[in-house]
Amino acid sequence: MTKPSQITLQAWARLMRAHQAALSGVEKALKDHNYPQLVWYDVLLELERAGDNGLRPFELEREMLLPQYGISRLIERIEKAGYLKREACEDDGRGQRLRITKQGKALRKQMWPAYGRAVEEAIGVSLSEEQTLKLSELLEKLI
Repeated sequence: MTKPSQITLQAWARLMRAHQAALSGVEKALKDHNYPQLVWYDVLLELERAGDNGLRPFELEREMLLPQYGISRLIERIEKAGYLKREACEDDGRGQRLRITKQGKALRKQMWPAYGRAVEEAIGVSLSEEQTLKLSELLEKLI
């Protein structure tokens, strides 16, 4: 096994710090506007993207990259708030589909300006368009 170089370790640490700073900024912006956490936005966005078919919980879990237990509790809280609904899955009697409600769509749209501004503050004000494109290209290589 090859040990990482100092440059690789430095890049890793900076990537983690940048990630944490960006997420903290977004979470603070949402909290300052009395919105739910960013993960709610992400759930609502994925359900909205899924359209009328909605998503099965395991599909949402795959898109969100969270452990199943985390998704289950999150779904319960968002459903209780009225932003998503569960329906029986037609092709699987035991399964269920999650669909975004009108209130969920409205909340996601309300959250976007605060979220978008926080993203701009995290990246856009520090980097030029050219630098942002390069960063995006480099991150794509890591993905």
